[in-house]
Amino acid sequence: MPLEDRFDAAFAAALALKEKQIQQNYRPIIGVHKWFARRPGTLFRNLLLAEFDGAKAPDSAFYHAHEFRGVIADPFMGGGTPLIEANRLGFHVIGADINPMAHWIVQQELGPFDDAAFVAAAEQVSATVESTISHLYRTECLSCGADAHVKYFIWVKTQECPACGFVNDLFPGYLLAEATRHPKHVLACSECSALVELDYQPHAAEPATCPHCTGRVQMEGPARRGVVRCKRCHEEFKYPAPNGGVPRHRMWAIEYHCAHCKPHHAGRFFKTPSTADIEYVAEASVALERAGDLLIPSEEIPPGDETGRLHRWGYRYWRDMFSTRQLYGLGLLFGHIQSVPDTFVRHALLTVFSDNLRYQNMLCRYDTYALKCQDVFSVHGFPVGLVQCENNLLGIPRVGSGGFRHFVEKYRRAKAYCRQPFEARLRGRTKHLMPIRGERIEAQPVLSFPEGPARQSYLVCGSAADMALPVASLDGVFTDPPYYDNVQYAELMDFCYVWLRQGLRGVFPQFEPHTTHALDELTGNMTIGRGLEHFTQGLSQVFALFAAALKPKAPFVFTYHHNDISAYAPLVVALLDADLYCTAVLPAAAEMEASLHINNTGSSILDSVFVSRRECAAPPLALPLIGELENLLLDNCRRVAEGGVRVSMGDARCLISGHIARLCVQHLYGHWDKTALLTQRLARVQDDLRGLADQYDVTGLASRVVASITAKRGYQLPLFEDAMMPAAVR
Repeated sequence: MPLEDRFDAAFAAALALKEKQIQQNYRPIIGVHKWFARRPGTLFRNLLLAEFDGAKAPDSAFYHAHEFRGVIADPFMGGGTPLIEANRLGFHVIGADINPMAHWIVQQELGPFDDAAFVAAAEQVSATVESTISHLYRTECLSCGADAHVKYFIWVKTQECPACGFVNDLFPGYLLAEATRHPKHVLACSECSALVELDYQPHAAEPATCPHCTGRVQMEGPARRGVVRCKRCHEEFKYPAPNGGVPRHRMWAIEYHCAHCKPHHAGRFFKTPSTADIEYVAEASVALERAGDLLIPSEEIPPGDETGRLHRWGYRYWRDMFSTRQLYGLGLLFGHIQSVPDTFVRHALLTVFSDNLRYQNMLCRYDTYALKCQDVFSVHGFPVGLVQCENNLLGIPRVGSGGFRHFVEKYRRAKAYCRQPFEARLRGRTKHLMPIRGERIEAQPVLSFPEGPARQSYLVCGSAADMALPVASLDGVFTDPPYYDNVQYAELMDFCYVWLRQGLRGVFPQFEPHTTHALDELTGNMTIGRGLEHFTQGLSQVFALFAAALKPKAPFVFTYHHNDISAYAPLVVALLDADLYCTAVLPAAAEMEASLHINNTGSSILDSVFVSRRECAAPPLALPLIGELENLLLDNCRRVAEGGVRVSMGDARCLISGHIARLCVQHLYGHWDKTALLTQRLARVQDDLRGLADQYDVTGLASRVVASITAKRGYQLPLFEDAMMPAAVR
């Protein structure tokens, strides 16, 4: 079987690791719009090529154009990575997702694009908005007194002391900028809040003296673990305040850009806000009140596992997460986009606007090391920080990031990549872009099963379990299903959806509801009461439907990883219910070690790639000996290590869990009763998984494998070394 035998884990890992470092540089198409936990495009390209062009060496097939025929499906398409890679290789694609934002994003990725019309409309909209609000993003340069562009306004949350009524700043620390990308450390004085630049970082035990007020300058702030001591009466009180309403903020710093001074200025430009800077905030509030017809969402934030954190902080409506200046500017920008007459261009600009919201809200944070605004979704949740970063709405051309104009360029790069896909290779330390002539990313949208010579996309916004698929019609299923409760897709994407629906409801039925929440969404969620049984039932229905549509011996392939072995039980039940025999579990690099949402969590950067087929089951086999499984795992780890993965305990445990799930499928396959109650089927698999995990001693096995791998210092090969490149392009 081609995929099981010919997938080169080392080659795929080397490509995936480089891609995940800066994914938008290697797969710019993801710049169309944010989606969560995207797997590497290079991984799915390798999987598809191993199955459909497995006779060629991977380093040869990967860098050449292909024009395959057939239909590839993804029942959980999310951001569309498997479909994009399949479309690029020539396949018709079928995809479904219950979240309307996912459906919209994939449509935008595969749809047509007129670059000239898009650029003209984007600049006209930007210029019109700029003529109204540009002064709200200006400040006086401290060096030359000229009018300068503000990059970021920095705010701190405040709260009244319940004992004396004094309004306290909730500073967790007073550091604004480290002396890494700026000549000095920049801190706020703990007494007067004026900015002070120092050669060292002072601490509470030995504070520096503020040159403005002789107060204390120190790293440590007063807010710690939900408690702050009042600056006036010294009573301690908790934050956030129950029933305290929407959090209030105070502006305490500005980073700006002075084009006149920059050529002879070292580092960044920081200042303490002036009276004029504060007055602009009040002016924006008045302008917002007077502009009563702006399209600003009024939807409430639904309860949920992630949104519950917002509720605890007093956020009740999505609009609460924005400053008045942001609401005013965003409302104007949205209105002018809505007036663009060309439908395709308008929809593209609305998509840009929606994506840009990630950097235009009062949950964004300022990175004191990188000195830039952090995306609200830099982790897969709604972390509410105490210090906020308000970005320049339109952005400064060629300066900074996160503005609307920056996102316009990001969208253009994404669609340019669709017209001419490329792969990136390193020769030494130099990266080379290799256009894959003859490939493109684009599909004609259809409303039924695709057919004919032109590449088509049949995309459904709804549950994949409700689709009607002809028997023996699919050449393969390649997907990245939800990882049970790892990401709350609906809760997070509602943040963008409530804005986007204002421009799309009345035209697209999927944008009529007030939220993307759906009863059939396959994610675990304690708040809503969606547990493992709900996840299992839904997964089983989808697997069975799509497996029945596979051509004989066609592959059903999906990626998965989870720290909890019990989270694999729904997968095993779904495979067995669908009569799918797990033929292999392959190791694949899927994350970057430094990703914020997994950094220091002990999570794996590896996925287990499950490969299954129908009508190819062998008789039930005896379980392998511990030594045999250890050798297999060791081989898996050595292969990804050759691609550059620094194999950790989390990685080894993930791969072991994948293999245990495979063994469970093979063990139960010949005598599985899919007519039994779901609770019984799930309990049987959970017992089997726990028994196998105990039998193979997952922790001990992982420890031995990691120790063996790390002891062999020669296992790590340089990424993308010349020997891995096809001779034609060396």
